[in-house]
Amino acid sequence: MSIKIDRDSCIGCLKCKSVCPGSLIYQDDQGKAYIKYENDCWGCTACVKECPNGSIKYYLGADIGGNGSYLYVSKNRDKLKWHLVNGDNVETTIITNRKESNRY
Repeated sequence: MSIKIDRDSCIGCLKCKSVCPGSLIYQDDQGKAYIKYENDCWGCTACVKECPNGSIKYYLGADIGGNGSYLYVSKNRDKLKWHLVNGDNVETTIITNRKESNRY
């Protein structure tokens, strides 16, 4: 499992960098975020939740049935919309309360 940051849509806010517990996200010369070693990603999704532009996608590993599936988040006020796109580009959306998104 790992993340991919779309530098074309990244707005350079670096919120992802500030929440990454592994300090894996860096800033390039244009001010855009990137992850240097994608395989080192812990899969915590903190950066995915923090990105205000949906520029970070979390790819699900084949070992858990990912097969090309990925996850990204969009925000609507106090709601997080988790978009799960499977290998056939079929999207499922799960909406959670942003204030309670870290409760287990």
